[in-house]
Amino acid sequence: MADQIPLRPVRSAANRKRAAYYSAAGRGPGAERPSRSLLEDEYARLDEMPLMMSEEGCENDEGDYHTLPRARAARRGRRPERALCGGWQSLCASCCDWLINVCQRKRELRARTVWLGHPEKCEEKHPRNIIKNQKYNVFTFIPGVLYEQFKFFLNLYFLVVSCSQFVPALKIGYLYTYWAPLGFVLAVTITREAIDEFRRFQRDKEVNSQLYSKLTVRGKVQVKSSDIQVGDLIVVEKNQRIPSDMVFLRTSEKAGSCFIRTDQLDGETDWKLKVAVSCTQRLPALGDLFSISAYVHAQKPQLDIHSFEGTFTRDDSDPPVHESLSIENTLWASTVVASGTVIGVVIYTGKETRSVLNTSNPNNKVGLLDLELNQLTKALFLALVALSVVMVTLQGFVGPWYRNLFRFLLLFSYIIPISLRVNLDMGKAAYGWMVMRDENIPGTVVRTSTIPEELGRLVYLLTDKTGTLTRNEMVFKRLHLGTVSYGTDTMDEIQGHVRASCLQLPSPTGGNSTSSTPPRKAQPSAPKVRKSVSSRVHEAVKAIALCHNVTPVYESRAGVTAETEYAEADRDFTDENRTYQASSPDEVALVQWTESVGLTLVSRDLTSMQLRTPGGQVLTYSLLQTFPFTSESKRMGVVVRDESTAEITFYMKGADVAMSTIVQYNDWLEEECGNMAREGLRTLVVAKRVLTEEQYQDFESRYTQAKLSVHDRTLKVAAVVESLEREMQLLCVTGVEDRLQADVRPTLEMLRNAGIKIWMLTGDKLETATCIAKSSHLVSRTQDTHIFRPVSSRGEAHLELNAFRRKQDCALVLSGDSLEVCLRYYEHELMELACQCPAVVCCRCSPTQKARIVKLLQTHTHKRTCAIGDGGNDVSMIQAADCGIGIEGKEGKAASLAADFSITQFAHVGRLLMVHGRRSYKRSAALGQFVMHRGLLISTMQAVFSSVFYFASVPLYQGFLMVGYATVYTMFPVFSLVLDQDVKPEVAMLYPELYKDLTKGRSLSFKTFLVWVLISVYQGGILMYGALVLFESEFVHVVAISFTALILTELLMVALTIRTWHWLMVLAEFLSLGCYVASLAFLNEYFDVAFITTVTFVWKVSAVTVLSCLPLYVVKYLKRKLSPPSYSKLMS
Repeated sequence: MADQIPLRPVRSAANRKRAAYYSAAGRGPGAERPSRSLLEDEYARLDEMPLMMSEEGCENDEGDYHTLPRARAARRGRRPERALCGGWQSLCASCCDWLINVCQRKRELRARTVWLGHPEKCEEKHPRNIIKNQKYNVFTFIPGVLYEQFKFFLNLYFLVVSCSQFVPALKIGYLYTYWAPLGFVLAVTITREAIDEFRRFQRDKEVNSQLYSKLTVRGKVQVKSSDIQVGDLIVVEKNQRIPSDMVFLRTSEKAGSCFIRTDQLDGETDWKLKVAVSCTQRLPALGDLFSISAYVHAQKPQLDIHSFEGTFTRDDSDPPVHESLSIENTLWASTVVASGTVIGVVIYTGKETRSVLNTSNPNNKVGLLDLELNQLTKALFLALVALSVVMVTLQGFVGPWYRNLFRFLLLFSYIIPISLRVNLDMGKAAYGWMVMRDENIPGTVVRTSTIPEELGRLVYLLTDKTGTLTRNEMVFKRLHLGTVSYGTDTMDEIQGHVRASCLQLPSPTGGNSTSSTPPRKAQPSAPKVRKSVSSRVHEAVKAIALCHNVTPVYESRAGVTAETEYAEADRDFTDENRTYQASSPDEVALVQWTESVGLTLVSRDLTSMQLRTPGGQVLTYSLLQTFPFTSESKRMGVVVRDESTAEITFYMKGADVAMSTIVQYNDWLEEECGNMAREGLRTLVVAKRVLTEEQYQDFESRYTQAKLSVHDRTLKVAAVVESLEREMQLLCVTGVEDRLQADVRPTLEMLRNAGIKIWMLTGDKLETATCIAKSSHLVSRTQDTHIFRPVSSRGEAHLELNAFRRKQDCALVLSGDSLEVCLRYYEHELMELACQCPAVVCCRCSPTQKARIVKLLQTHTHKRTCAIGDGGNDVSMIQAADCGIGIEGKEGKAASLAADFSITQFAHVGRLLMVHGRRSYKRSAALGQFVMHRGLLISTMQAVFSSVFYFASVPLYQGFLMVGYATVYTMFPVFSLVLDQDVKPEVAMLYPELYKDLTKGRSLSFKTFLVWVLISVYQGGILMYGALVLFESEFVHVVAISFTALILTELLMVALTIRTWHWLMVLAEFLSLGCYVASLAFLNEYFDVAFITTVTFVWKVSAVTVLSCLPLYVVKYLKRKLSPPSYSKLMS
């Protein structure tokens, strides 16, 4: 893929030795320094497979690794030189840095000790618990909006020109001709921003005003979300949003655990199981929380939403109680309680919460077309200055020449038309209205009306997975036992096997089924085969029903208010009232499937679970150990004891790559997993191992000891668990399908054909992300997939990047942790390789990482990016992208409210880009250039007029003629270009390849701009010289002939530019012409009414108009015949 990239060694030998020494020194006082030979061998291996890095890149990298003493010495050596050569510069820089630090001082985040129910004991002041999404406040609104407007050269130029008319010596027209258009633009902009800001204020106020119950010594009191403080004890009811980051102390659930929904935090709609601190959960009553002396020590606020380190200490008991706190003991803000009532102690508030730390500030987005027009405006300004200087030079610099220069600048100021921003802004509003009125994409909302042209310039589309590409609805599809495979059409056979095996459980000889008795007599060998298959199926189904983290939840009975702390007695334990909750929808799908085939999970707590057989018998299992799924292990397991037989069994399930080395040898696992993956199914391999009591006791003692170790706890625990994972009996392979959104596959294919590169950024697991990428055809079946191995150091990243560099035309799949390491050391190399991939999948991405990837793409490629998502975790990515699209879905409206465009399903993206993106860009490009042509045309005529009359700085047209030219006489036909279209919507959707031309920006470039300049100079010269040649006696006739020909030329040029006529365009043409003809009767001040009613006037105007327009019509006809555009071939 990147064989053409020039490569250089990473380090010289000297650098290697230095880095080896310092990286060893940086490990801490207690660490052993590695031998020099080992380090040099490591770096020698790196040098065998070099990456592209410049020498200065190496130096920077070395500096990133550790702060080197030699760097400090170099700085000390440069100090005298700096003091001699540029001491004053250093002083100024230091003063500026100090001022900036004072103005933008950020409070240092620190670890904290939080006493339960005693906010007054906090050692430092913490931020208020408020959510603020507003861009401005009362004082910064007007300055902020004006700055956003006048930072563009176009608007700043208009402001200066308008202000110059207050100086009498420079005044050349009426004030309203300059201030009215500028005031209109500013009024529209300020009104639009004020409405948006007020809506944001209302949304923030609604959230900050939500009421919560706060526990005090005197009982419960109601407090607003914004009044919650660190140390408060807050009660959160079911289906209520958690207002701040808390440690989970207590719940109404007897199991001491509850479920929360985290879709607005990490984008996963699965429910997460949280466990209360056991010390506070065991207290008899709520009021006892104030009778104990306890505190929580929490780490400083972090970005990572998947980890937490802290301790809970109760110091009034003997001995003091210490409990370790982890992520399962936390309740993050913006999550929602899904079961029971919870009580927590607040540890982080406001801008220190995880959700706010992972949200970036919204930027004011500016479209690429606006930036291009801004560049063209600067070019026009240079032309304006040059033309004015030429005029003054030809005048001979006589008299107050500088005043004449400024007057010429004002005379030719129409080169930069003040109506450009007005026309473009109204055009953008029209495009937004057309998008929302499109019946093919119902429910689409345009929330940012300033960037519709961006939809036609996109090169990278970054999409979320859960809820965006998929419905997040899991369906069990396949069970494979090695010798036999069951699909959706043969599930009844599994049901029969399970029923047969369960009937034999109470008494092995009690099987009196009529269907099984006759074969036993007729064919003695048949029952053995059937029994073997039945027992294998039953064993597989039982393993699936036991090995999971699913909890059955029963809703409260109707009419019961559940005021008591423990509301479990008020629940209805029937099948109809039961729902399953888990941290993964895969798990729920598996348990729902076991229920459908006869083995039902009826209850589960932290120590046991119960299954019900088809015959109604309840089997009870003690839950001895649970090993949760992690990205590193790619598997999860449970150790259970059957209460009826006392048999201890270790069940495990996981990804095939992890399980293939654990299970006993077989010849079918790899092949069948590959077959299921190609069908787009998410596969899990299930295995078991029966343990004796002695084996389990030995394991438990080693496991407990490993969990108590302080150093390398994770590694020691994993080593003990791996001692169990040997020679396990392979039971089955399951296949689960995550249903895709409607028309996802054809939409992705359309976007790929349009030249758009698609990256999938998801917080989900690697295996799930890879599977969806294949099933959605984000990665085509013919493409290879390179899964980037987990890396944690610079050396590992180096080796893995080199391994990826050798791959050709393959999709890249990598995790957020590996991405972070690679970006730290090899940002440029990773982005260069990734941008060459046909597709990229990033899994386990935090919201901040998603936004960072968008910004990196913008920085490294300078291409336009689009981000699309549906959850609160996608907001940062959507706001960082050049164009953000939000989907209203199961994960709420956070993404759609923060986005520039809101749609109801992913399939609508195709039409939004192919049709509306094309139209918006093409129309705005034509409109912008035509408005500039209109200004250039009249400025050329003014230049010719001044040249003929001895370079006098006198205006050709005055007063209403200038205002009317830019408004009533030409505004409607020019603005009607927003209705033009080069291809029909059906053709644009059928041939997405047409979109590739838009990304090249050929509709608006310096080339097309120069063509319009030449047209303007030609037409302006013809109109002015023609009028001067044909007039006979009075000067007023020159004005009448030239201005009338000018209006007719503009109307004919609009007709020449239009590609597809609309009835409103025809109406605009005749309406403008009618307005001009009607106004001639009232323009006695400018025209000779007697002259304009003569035949002489008519033929002179006609001659000048034909001479200015006919050659252009001929050129256009010849170009269409000899070099037609690509879309015209499709139209024919």
